[in-house]
Amino acid sequence: MQSLLIIGYVWPEPTATAAGSRMLQIIEQFQLAEYVVTFASPAQKPTTAFNLNCIDVVEETILLNDVSFDEFLKDLNPTVVLFDRFMIEEQFGWRVAKICPDALRLLDSEDLHFLRKARQEAVKKGLDLPKGMILSEDAKREIASIYRCDATLTISEFEMIYLKEVYQIPETILWYLPFLVEVENHLTPSFNKRQDFLFIGNFIHAPNWDAVLQLKQVVWPKIKKKLPKAHLHIYGGYPSDKVFQLHNAKDGFLVHGRAEEVAKVMKETRVCLAPMRFGAGLKGKLIDAMQNNTPFITTEIGSEGMFGDFDLKNCIANTEEDFINKAIQLYTDENLWNVESNKGKQILKTRFEKSIFQKAFTEKLQDLILNLNTYRAQNFIGSMLQHHTLKSSMYLSKWIAEKNKS
Repeated sequence: MQSLLIIGYVWPEPTATAAGSRMLQIIEQFQLAEYVVTFASPAQKPTTAFNLNCIDVVEETILLNDVSFDEFLKDLNPTVVLFDRFMIEEQFGWRVAKICPDALRLLDSEDLHFLRKARQEAVKKGLDLPKGMILSEDAKREIASIYRCDATLTISEFEMIYLKEVYQIPETILWYLPFLVEVENHLTPSFNKRQDFLFIGNFIHAPNWDAVLQLKQVVWPKIKKKLPKAHLHIYGGYPSDKVFQLHNAKDGFLVHGRAEEVAKVMKETRVCLAPMRFGAGLKGKLIDAMQNNTPFITTEIGSEGMFGDFDLKNCIANTEEDFINKAIQLYTDENLWNVESNKGKQILKTRFEKSIFQKAFTEKLQDLILNLNTYRAQNFIGSMLQHHTLKSSMYLSKWIAEKNKS
């Protein structure tokens, strides 16, 4: 029987992060293809982590820079190894290549980390996206990781095109796999049965924290002035003291912390706000909003890779003033609200319905396994990078391991 080893950067938390939900979606794709799945991570497991055992996934704790992983890998001998983000591939990729050379190596990029970081720096400095980003150390590390793997699961169409056009990465090693949802045609509360605004997103993710500060300092005071009876509800995992210090009942700025039932709070809310100034990948909060027929206002960054040919001009803002005006209009105009609410389900059915991707994913996976040597022969850059990484990373890791012993 074929088996999959996932090496996780963190343990999945679908109630706290979109990345956690995506990981469960990936696991489901492999289980549908009849793979036995093992999830291993060197990270400390939080109490809020998803219990993978309940979906027949074996959980294992592993160590960084330790030969115990080598023995674990030999015993497991997986058909496929999936690295959760490029940092994990850097740590464990050379060991997998050495011990299980015939195992298919996949990278789940989540989003382009170097792109997100470059955008964050640009926002901090009040500049346009720096052109030197293409030559940054972060870009070189992440692109090298993509080349070293046999294929990379790319969540965003925008990022897939970006990688092909800017970095000339072959399409054969880039697989488009967005958020995968099962669209349900359940009834949700109508316009008049909903009230207030909502933001949701874990607070340790820099784009989310920046968005909350934008809402607190710039956006919400102006919306509240026009809609004095409205409230803004802030939800997210990992709320610290600095997050709760933003709570102000008098101003209608209500910080709740983690939402245990995202669907419930979405269905009670009239409009979701997502003023993302930087970031990458796809926004799970917008997927959640569309699943619950909750219209939203976001930015160009927030909408990137999400909507294809759908016209979302009423929901995408280019300036702070535009964002505020569109939020107020969507909140007060029932006809507009209904139009945008209906678009959400259409987008999900057309672009994110998991049945669209399931068969193609399984077929592509099996073809790559059967013709692995042929595919690898076509990726000389990856082979070259793997050769040099095996030498440099191996000796660095061995040095750290010996240092830890002493």
